[in-house]
Amino acid sequence: MRHGGYEGNGDGAAELGGPRSGERLLILTLERYGVWLRSTVVCLCSALGVVSADAAQVPLAMSLLVPAVLACGVRLYALRRPLPFALLWTLDAAVVVLTGLSQPVLGGDGADVMVEAVVGICVITFQHEWATRPLAGAVLAVLGAVVCAVGDILSSPGHSPELIPLVRLLFLAGLSRAAFLIVRARARAADRSAAVRAASRREADVAAARRAAEREYLATLHDTASATLLMVSQGDGRDWSWLPPRARQDLEALSAVPGFETGSVDLAALLGCVPEGEGQARVRLKTHIDGPLAIPSGPGLAIFNGVREAVTNVARHAGVREAELRAWAEEDGAVVELSDAGRGFDPESVPARRRGINGSIIGRMHAVGGSATVNSHPGTGTRVQWRWHGRARTSQAGDGAQVTGVPRPPRAQAQHTAVVRLIRGQLLYGAQLAALLISLLSQFALSLHQLTTYQDVYRPAWAQTAAFVCLAAVAATGAAYLLRGRQIPPRVRGWNLSAVLTVSAICAFTLPPERLTGAEDWAFGLVGWHALFLLADLRVRAFAAFLGAHIGLNATAVFLSGAPTAAESATIGISAISTCGFQFSVGVLLTRLLHGTAPAAGTAAAREEELRTRERIHEDMQRDHKERYRSLTATTVPLLVGLGHGALSPHDEEVRLRCGVEAARMRRLFAESDAVLDPLLNELRACVEVAEHQGVTVSLAVRGQGGEVPVEVRRELVDPVAVILGRTRSTARVTVVWTPRAVRVSVVSEDCADGRGTREAAQAHGRATTAKVTVARTTRGGSVWVEAGWRRPAASGVDLT
Repeated sequence: MRHGGYEGNGDGAAELGGPRSGERLLILTLERYGVWLRSTVVCLCSALGVVSADAAQVPLAMSLLVPAVLACGVRLYALRRPLPFALLWTLDAAVVVLTGLSQPVLGGDGADVMVEAVVGICVITFQHEWATRPLAGAVLAVLGAVVCAVGDILSSPGHSPELIPLVRLLFLAGLSRAAFLIVRARARAADRSAAVRAASRREADVAAARRAAEREYLATLHDTASATLLMVSQGDGRDWSWLPPRARQDLEALSAVPGFETGSVDLAALLGCVPEGEGQARVRLKTHIDGPLAIPSGPGLAIFNGVREAVTNVARHAGVREAELRAWAEEDGAVVELSDAGRGFDPESVPARRRGINGSIIGRMHAVGGSATVNSHPGTGTRVQWRWHGRARTSQAGDGAQVTGVPRPPRAQAQHTAVVRLIRGQLLYGAQLAALLISLLSQFALSLHQLTTYQDVYRPAWAQTAAFVCLAAVAATGAAYLLRGRQIPPRVRGWNLSAVLTVSAICAFTLPPERLTGAEDWAFGLVGWHALFLLADLRVRAFAAFLGAHIGLNATAVFLSGAPTAAESATIGISAISTCGFQFSVGVLLTRLLHGTAPAAGTAAAREEELRTRERIHEDMQRDHKERYRSLTATTVPLLVGLGHGALSPHDEEVRLRCGVEAARMRRLFAESDAVLDPLLNELRACVEVAEHQGVTVSLAVRGQGGEVPVEVRRELVDPVAVILGRTRSTARVTVVWTPRAVRVSVVSEDCADGRGTREAAQAHGRATTAKVTVARTTRGGSVWVEAGWRRPAASGVDLT
């Protein structure tokens, strides 16, 4: 496992609970940057250190520096193949320890510069490599500082300790950690802002998907079940040969709608509609069903269709015309069994291409989370058993459910670009603040001490002091803009860059050449940080050009006084690598963050958000269907099953009346989606229109001023009216009465065909609701009066006036 805790695989699903994409990719980029930078500096400075060492000390120096270089190589390998935490920490500790021990072996000022440069880079990059384990990075930084101090003691003639290098290294480690925290804070801010925007888009996408799914479902109902039931309810005396296949097709279309399986049906009622066949293919069923058996519609239909296929198999293959169908309830489920005493067969010998058992019986039950078994032997008959349990279904859904069949939310390129721009802007702002912090603290904590200590070295001293003040003014100008959240204007940036380059020239030519890049040169490693926060928003080539000019000015000052020796050149090269090289690498890192990490973070955020949106759409669609269509599927499905398989006849008046009631309920459901001022009246009119199509004369009266009523309340107010209108033969009167605190809907039918089936359906429909609707019913001869009322709760905030 990688010590940082992030694999960088771009799998949004695995990261939903952790840091978001911007912060996650920032940490991964900084880790890779730290390892590569440290390894490069260790290799280059070690080579320069060996070059500057005495010939007699080269073998011993090689024995220390080569293992340090190899340790860096292993760390580079760990970027591709994660290694254990303990091994990685030990390798990093070995680099600073071996490098520190090489200081007394190499000897001389070059060794001091080389070791301090390597250890300095290490303590800086450790804060990035171990960003998610700050304690490990802090311990490594302290270890590096202590080893460097010990090396100074062992290499100095008097073995006297020097506190300045120790303090400088600890200061650099703290400064690096502070810079990381600043940039990470901006990355987190970008992630939060992107999350807020994404949440708004997600709500819009979910709402659009829900509306689209609702429209599709309502259109399916309108074109299939609603039209079929309405035609059945409109009368007798026609050719109904088209009805069974049409009803079966409607049932298939209805069951194919996402979310249908969230409804419930009475399995006992479904099994009572299993077709026995006609003529010689008829199989007489002996039924023993302990009902009612309420189960979700998906498993219920799967069992029904499986039983139907099994009965067909009995007629075709068993050689008998009689079978026994049993069904009973078990804990949180149901069991159905069909058995016959026919010739039997060997289930293992059935070819795979035969879909009757594998697909229609066993496969169908597996698809809904149930099971089906076929037990048979030649000459002993056949027994088929179906089992479904709610707990097993829930467990399977929790273990292996995937989001499928859900409309994918739209992903506009403009939205992705906006997220990338947001992340890029925050990372740039954080990098500029970090560079400004480094500039100010380095100037006033380190450079000021150097300037005041070596005043007698400068020629003249006032020029160095003026250069120091000029850099302070540049930093103050940048701070004035950045701390207010504003970008530095191009003209101001141009003048400030000119001032920084002028400071570089002044400091290079007013210091003795042999002192350049030494302890007295306070400006060599400082001006680059001032230029970095000025040029951070440009490509790295602009910063590279500035660093080239800065190094060129110092090199010119050195060569004007004579060619340096090999040792002096190595010392200057080590200083240039440890300061300007490090600053250039930071510029490269910044370019990588702005033009590589930011787009990648935007893409990862888009993937994660798409997954969240799809999951949310799936959940909301399932909940919508469960709430809106549970009662509808419980009453409509048995009708379609009976009509489709001949168990119910359209010639039967009771069947036609039931179809009329369900058609009215569907039309009321369709009216829910209409954008009207008075939804309750609109839904009542939809039911009235169905009754009028059946030849009923309906009068509708409204008293009072309409108001807002929750949709679940409207459903329960209108449903009793739909039932009575569907069973009325000639005339009916519907009245709506509005008061400031309540609404009442009543219907009077002069010749309502009342019956047990309708009463049971109305009661079942009423049990499915949680709305506080009261229903009163009075029957006098053939006249029926029903009133549904709802009183607004005192704290609901709904005003009916």
